[in-house]
Order: sequence, then C-alpha cells, then structure tokens
Amino acid sequence: HVRLMESGGGSVQPGGSLRLSCEVNGYVISSCLMGWFRQAPGKEREKVTAIDKYRRASYTYSVKGRFTLSKDVATNTLVLQMKLLKPDDTGMYYCAADCPSTADLYGDYLPGDFEYTSWGQGTQVTVSS
Repeated sequence: HVRLMESGGGSVQPGGSLRLSCEVNGYVISSCLMGWFRQAPGKEREKVTAIDKYRRASYTYSVKGRFTLSKDVATNTLVLQMKLLKPDDTGMYYCAADCPSTADLYGDYLPGDFEYTSWGQGTQVTVSS
C-alpha cells in the first residue's frame, strides 16, 4: 500500500519560488510513475507534471521552463521546484503515484489522473500580491 505525504505549500508573491515535496512510503520511488496535479477554486483538476521510472519528466505547457520535477531516491521523495510563480499557479497541489509502473513519458506525454493509483491529501499554493 503506497502512502503519499505532501509538504512545502504556502503563500508567495508573483515571481516568487516554492518547493513542494511528496514523501513516498510503501514503495521505492525509482520504480514509480509520479505526478502532480492542481485544482483551483471552481475549476477542474488539471495535470501539471509527471516523471517516469527512467526519470523522464513531462510538463503542461503553462509551467514549462518554470517548474522542475525530480526524484530524490535517497529520501524516497518527489520534489517539485517552482519558480517565477504566477497567480494562475494558485491551487491545491496533489501528488500522485502508480507503483510499480512501466509508463514511458517519451514524447512529452502527460498521464491523466486515471493512470495513478495513489493520491496524497494535497498542499495549498497561493500566489498573490
């Protein structure tokens, strides 16, 4: 049974940075498909970024060049570095996992929520002046 615990959310001004973490318990992160989704008030949940077992990452267009996703295998943690944050980045951010996974993100494919089997509780990100 995979358990996910997010941390690192908060409030920042536009142009600021945040680092989100997702601790994985119950499986080795290197064998998992991992991703982040976000949901703003009144909007549907949207996929943001994902990383496969080969550490190949994909991003939704609006965050490319600003967000960087990685796996820290030493701590079994998924790390999302976010910079140049915009008000449109505001929302609840959810970590998701599918372990084990053979998913291949070749071609910049970004998996949908139905491709994940475990979810965290979410961490709030607010970007506002």
